Amino acid sequence: MEKIEITEQEKGVRLDIFLTELEPLSRSAIKNLITKGNVLVNNESKKAGYTLRVGDIVSYTVPTPVAVSLVAQNIPIDIVYQDSDLAVINKQQGLAVHPSVGHPDNTLVNALLYNFKDLSGINGELRPGIVHRLDKDTSGLMLVAKNDFAHRHLAQQIAEKTCIRRYIALVEGVLKETSGHIETFIARDPHDRKKMAVSKNPEDRIAITDFWTIKNYEKYTLVNFQLKTGRTHQIRVHCQYIGHPIVGDSVYGYKHQAFKLNGQLLHSQYIEFTHPRTQQRLNFTAPLPDYFQDVLSKLDKHA
Repeated sequence: MEKIEITEQEKGVRLDIFLTELEPLSRSAIKNLITKGNVLVNNESKKAGYTLRVGDIVSYTVPTPVAVSLVAQNIPIDIVYQDSDLAVINKQQGLAVHPSVGHPDNTLVNALLYNFKDLSGINGELRPGIVHRLDKDTSGLMLVAKNDFAHRHLAQQIAEKTCIRRYIALVEGVLKETSGHIETFIARDPHDRKKMAVSKNPEDRIAITDFWTIKNYEKYTLVNFQLKTGRTHQIRVHCQYIGHPIVGDSVYGYKHQAFKLNGQLLHSQYIEFTHPRTQQRLNFTAPLPDYFQDVLSKLDKHA
């Protein structure tokens, strides 16, 4: 059992928020720990919203994770293209890519198992067919490998940057530049293990993003991004870094949004790659989701 004494720095913080900064668990998973009595304050059970005081002793235990088993689930997915080697799917916002301890099912992997007979196994038993990933609340195009031969070739193209991936996003504020190049190091945020952050340490992973402006609004900018590397949360972190977080991104952007959204307005719009078997160059484009279009329509009306 972990025990931590609250200092002046943590005073006034909610119990559940304090614990989410210590453990790589979702807010709902932390609340579940509190409800089940795995968290005590001064040896007493408290509610998730309890406000911490200086001198409080927080004791908590994170149970050993239960192994996740994969099941096929009839979750609708938009299959843009498929053949015997691969598929291109248009992932919807809100769908996690693969199971995890806090999210054991209702993921893209569960949907793939239902929709496809064969999937590659290179990425491990919890990520069959997954060549690259998108954040849960990022929508758009993804590659799926149906066998290890296709997986190796597609992963190599991503590593060698011959697979082109372009995103579209609405960001806060008006970009002064019509185009730009962002190159930083990225690592885990030292203050929040669930987030990533720009780092000054050259031993951390390099992250490169190119961007160009599509349209300026009064308080927002519609922007295209092209990934040169594929780091976790890369575009979202880089947008925060340049002072223009993505609209709807409550993790790297503003907590209070002007629009009622369930996640960031970031969409994997275009993908181009060489087919592993035929060597034919293929490209696909996915239209913006309705909720993204609705926001742009509102901005156009007030332009």
